[in-house]
Amino acid sequence: MKRLIAAVLACILAASLLGCSRSQEPAVLRTFEATPLELSKEYAEEGQEIVFQTYCEMTDGTWTTDGRTYQDRLVIKGRLRGAVRDVAYTILSNIGDITFEQAWKASGLSSNMADYFDVEDLTFVGIQ
Repeated sequence: MKRLIAAVLACILAASLLGCSRSQEPAVLRTFEATPLELSKEYAEEGQEIVFQTYCEMTDGTWTTDGRTYQDRLVIKGRLRGAVRDVAYTILSNIGDITFEQAWKASGLSSNMADYFDVEDLTFVGIQ
């Protein structure tokens, strides 16, 4: 019995020394490629999403683009004043949910710099 316990303890020690208990780096699960510029007008007319920059969903549930990692991918829908149809912004975010009003202002439509977010907190990756 002592030999069995010693063998189990030796295996646990060896496994920990060899790194079996280390967490692995997340891998890319899915990639969303940027829409080619020449297709942007066609996609807009057809109501398809236009992806501004390539981004990836990771195996640990995070999202990455431009070397930055974000916790959430948000699709925020609403209608701008005077628009004939809804718009949907695709956003990678580290700040959780944001409102449609915050999104449209931060999308480049506001002249007030206080309406914008730091790129570490939030980035726009697509529009539909």
